Amino acid sequence: MDFGYYFRIFLRRLPWVILFVAIGSGVGFYFASTLPPVYKAEARLLVESEQIPDELAASTVQTAATEQIQIIQQRILTREVLLEMANRLDIYDDARIPASDKVADLRERIGIAVQGGRNQATLVNVSFKADKGQQAATVTNEIVTLILKENVAMRTTVSGQTLDFFTQEVDRLGQEMSRLSARMLAFQEENLDSLPDSLDFRRSRQASVQERLAALDRNENALKDRRNRLVELFEDTGTVPDAEAGQQLTVEARQLIALKRDYSSSVAILSLDNPKIAVLRARIAALEEVVAEQESQAQASDGASSEVGLPPSPFELQLADIDAQIAAIERQRVELEAQMEDLVETISETPGNTVTLDAMKRDYTNLQTQYNQAVANKARAETGDMIEALSKGQRISLVEQAIAPQNPVSPNRPLLLAGGFGGGLFVALGLIALLELLNSAIRRPSEIGDKLGIAALATVPYIETRAQIRRRRIVRASAFAAVLLVGVGGAWVLLGPGGALGGDLIQRILSQLNSLTSAVSS
Repeated sequence: MDFGYYFRIFLRRLPWVILFVAIGSGVGFYFASTLPPVYKAEARLLVESEQIPDELAASTVQTAATEQIQIIQQRILTREVLLEMANRLDIYDDARIPASDKVADLRERIGIAVQGGRNQATLVNVSFKADKGQQAATVTNEIVTLILKENVAMRTTVSGQTLDFFTQEVDRLGQEMSRLSARMLAFQEENLDSLPDSLDFRRSRQASVQERLAALDRNENALKDRRNRLVELFEDTGTVPDAEAGQQLTVEARQLIALKRDYSSSVAILSLDNPKIAVLRARIAALEEVVAEQESQAQASDGASSEVGLPPSPFELQLADIDAQIAAIERQRVELEAQMEDLVETISETPGNTVTLDAMKRDYTNLQTQYNQAVANKARAETGDMIEALSKGQRISLVEQAIAPQNPVSPNRPLLLAGGFGGGLFVALGLIALLELLNSAIRRPSEIGDKLGIAALATVPYIETRAQIRRRRIVRASAFAAVLLVGVGGAWVLLGPGGALGGDLIQRILSQLNSLTSAVSS
């Protein structure tokens, strides 16, 4: 590679290089001198974990630290909050700036960054950029205050809402249980005779009534047979046996005596609540009514006979006794059949009532379970609300408050100057490369043989006149002087004693020289 050739091309194109370097340096100098300084104040926050272990008492606010910071950030960066803060702190001097532009500018200048990961402490860096250091610190501290207030408000609000929800849930379930209890009580009162609890008793009573009906049928059939035989015997013979039968005890009276004897022996063995004792009492009561009616009828017949003056015959007495017994049996049958119908009806209604009552009990059991769970959740919600009220749960604390910065973070004026110079140089070199690629003229002896296909014996270079050489030197010197003037002027404006960076830079250099001198002298 012929480096000398390329160096000569560079020297020939040097005016272009000087021109673009001057333009780039001028642009860099312009921005370095006109861009206002930007100060950045930072504050640090720490997200602390719960002060009380979850095994002992857990908070009802289970929002993760990163999610919590993101929620707070979105609430702080709302339009209303930003405009209120801008007006209160007088961030903008020009009142004619539109509100939407203020909001967009503040959102760009506010920085909230979260650091930390799994098994690491969560740190929050809050920053704000302004053209004044004190204003940057003031706004940053105000944002920190908003974050702390919003964190407390959010956690206490969530815990309070949780407590209110479970309080309402406990009240609602309690009212539902009361209504269902009232429905169950009303249903049981309406169907008192057909509830499943008394089904066994009613079935045993039904069997007892059936036995009594069967006994009545047997007694009635026996009485009817006896009457028929008595009538047949009287018609055949004109007389009846046992002329003194009217003065003897009836069948019901003898049965009553036997039942009372059986009742006395059973009471000595069984309890009064035993179904057999109840059946015996019912049968005794029924027979006592029959015997009492027979006695009243006998007395009435005796009175009628005495009024007529003719005593009744033994046949008439026996027929009247038998008819009275049959009538009593018929009345007992009517009563027992009515009881049987009631028992059959209530027994037939019991399965449906059982299903309805079981459904009510199942609903009540489910409500009871939900109520107990809601009461337990309410107790935990009260504990969590107390934890948040005392700030014993997860919280955000201030680690380092923002202070007014002394040095701006931007713009980097030396970097802008260097960038302008480097950009101009890069554009110049690119232009030179483009011009050389587009130039197809023969400029080297080697190109003669490559393009013409011949071997040259000798080559004579282009010979410039003295005027051309003088003109070329003047152009180069002028360009060099212009670049030197722009560079020196920009450096003096920025780094001089009255420049944007020169005062601080000179002071730092002087302080380092003083410390170095004192160290050498000691």
